[in-house]
Amino acid sequence: MDHRPVLTTERLLLRPFSPDDAPHLARLCADREIASTTLLIPHPYTLEDARSFIRTQTDAWEQGTAAVFAVTLRETGELLGAIGLHLEREHHRAEVGYWIGTAHWNRGFATESVKAVVRFGFEDLGLHRIHAHHFDRNPSSGRVLLKAGFEFEGTLRDHVFKWGAYEDCRLYGIVRGVEGEGTR
Repeated sequence: MDHRPVLTTERLLLRPFSPDDAPHLARLCADREIASTTLLIPHPYTLEDARSFIRTQTDAWEQGTAAVFAVTLRETGELLGAIGLHLEREHHRAEVGYWIGTAHWNRGFATESVKAVVRFGFEDLGLHRIHAHHFDRNPSSGRVLLKAGFEFEGTLRDHVFKWGAYEDCRLYGIVRGVEGEGTR
């Protein structure tokens, strides 16, 4: 039995990936624009890449290294993207990473997902800090983080080498409130 959590928002269901998601995941990730704005998604992205990714998620949860969710519409179950916390339990922190398929951009799904995962990280996992970074050339991701309550912390110059070029990354963070009543 799968004991991974499921999160519900107004419009979304964030649930564990299942093997049935592989064709839909492969189709969404095949978009070069998704690979271009993420660190770990290769291009081209194949059905086997999707299957391999999905297989690793149960182990990552059980080992306490990650909590990854399929972002789906509550009403239809349609797969929109993915979001995950990459956990560093010894430091009570995690990095959040996310992407939404290009056909679903500019509708608030990323912000809604990030808010839900941050709440889960603080309230259910007992994290103290959650951070995120995005490529400097992807300011939309920064707007998502700001709307979700993160604060801009700085720019990491030439932090990533992707597709033959160095990329600056913008770093954001959110810290659980001292009294445990939210974030500051």
